[in-house]
Amino acid sequence: MKHILIIDDDIHIGNMLEEVLTSEGYRVSRSYSGTEALWVLSSYKPDLVLLDLMLPGLSGEDVLPKIKGMPVIVVSAKVDVNDKVDLLLGGAVDYVTKPFDIKELLARIIVQLRKAFASEDEAIITFDDIQINNATHDVSVGENTAKLTRTEYAILKLLMQNPAQVVTKSILLDRISHDTPDCTESSLKIHISNLRKKLREASGKEYIEAVWGIGFKLKVE
Repeated sequence: MKHILIIDDDIHIGNMLEEVLTSEGYRVSRSYSGTEALWVLSSYKPDLVLLDLMLPGLSGEDVLPKIKGMPVIVVSAKVDVNDKVDLLLGGAVDYVTKPFDIKELLARIIVQLRKAFASEDEAIITFDDIQINNATHDVSVGENTAKLTRTEYAILKLLMQNPAQVVTKSILLDRISHDTPDCTESSLKIHISNLRKKLREASGKEYIEAVWGIGFKLKVE
């Protein structure tokens, strides 16, 4: 289930978007100010962000450069061409002007998610001396190869895509559940333990640490 964060202080628009996106099968989170949005984004990584510009506290223009690693569609009443150009050059993947047609917005969301996940699947991801190849699912640790199960690979891949963040247990389960139905809340700890053991055996180092009561993160020396 793809996860979308709506950053908009307009309650009515936010409620409408949440209702429509939920009915389309997305998981939705809300933030009502720029400051709140940055706090939320420090805890987890959604698949896409819908960002209003006219926010209390930090504006959308201030928030945009701080959002890394996910597509951002600006949804704003500002119609000036220069504003659009600046925001697209500043990191937004698309710009939708309010009032908008919901079908058009849904189509733009689908396109950007498709692009994001296509490029993600083609990439070789590296953390420290771990490298994973999304095309072949090969995992190398230094000069050694780690043989991971499908679930272990999915967990490692998600952690490596969010190297500076704690990934909560609920996000781990949600993001990998489609490809790894064998991973449940009760078995997650076992999968993590097995993954840590295989990485440690390949290099003698610990790469994954538990953040008590929250989730897991990659260990930065």
